[in-house]
Amino acid sequence: MLTDALTIRHYQKLTDALVEMWNRGYRYEEMRIYLDGYLTSLRISKAIEPFLINRLEEETTRYIYDPSNFEMQLQTQATVDYY
Repeated sequence: MLTDALTIRHYQKLTDALVEMWNRGYRYEEMRIYLDGYLTSLRISKAIEPFLINRLEEETTRYIYDPSNFEMQLQTQATVDYY
């Protein structure tokens, strides 16, 4: 569980980006490459502590491989009956 505010912000940005990538047709391999690049940039910039980056990686990897996070949301539109 993530508790640091900055780490949570990075997690939210990552998961939003991953869902957007999924909706654009990217699959697990491409999303994993994106995640690796994001985490590498955090490590190089030393934006957050290394142990927090490891926790972020664990949580985000768990998010990627949970299929319920990428199910298509069926949006049904109610038909209006004017008669």
